[in-house]
Amino acid sequence: QVQLVESGGGLVQPGGSLRLSCAASGNMLSVDIMGWFRQAPGKQRELVARISISGVRNYADFVKGRFTISRDNAENTVYLQMNSLKLEDTAVYYCNLLRVLGTGTRDYWGQGTQVIVSS
Repeated sequence: QVQLVESGGGLVQPGGSLRLSCAASGNMLSVDIMGWFRQAPGKQRELVARISISGVRNYADFVKGRFTISRDNAENTVYLQMNSLKLEDTAVYYCNLLRVLGTGTRDYWGQGTQVIVSS
């Protein structure tokens, strides 16, 4: 089992920055891909960014150049540095761990942290 705990959300003005953190505990594996999703009111949950244990990153087009995902493998923590925030970035941000095994995949989720971008 894996537990994910996010922190760092809050209220920020357009153009501002926030840094989200997600600490993972439990049985971690080298195949685990960590990432961030978000869900705005009335919308489906969407991928923001992912990072493998080796540091391979993937970003959604709408955050490229503004958000940076990083990972501290020793601390089992993943970060999301969000710069140049826009009103449309307002959402609940969820930490995700994707475990890819030969028998299939499994997703683990954090409880979510609210990000509000407002003037």
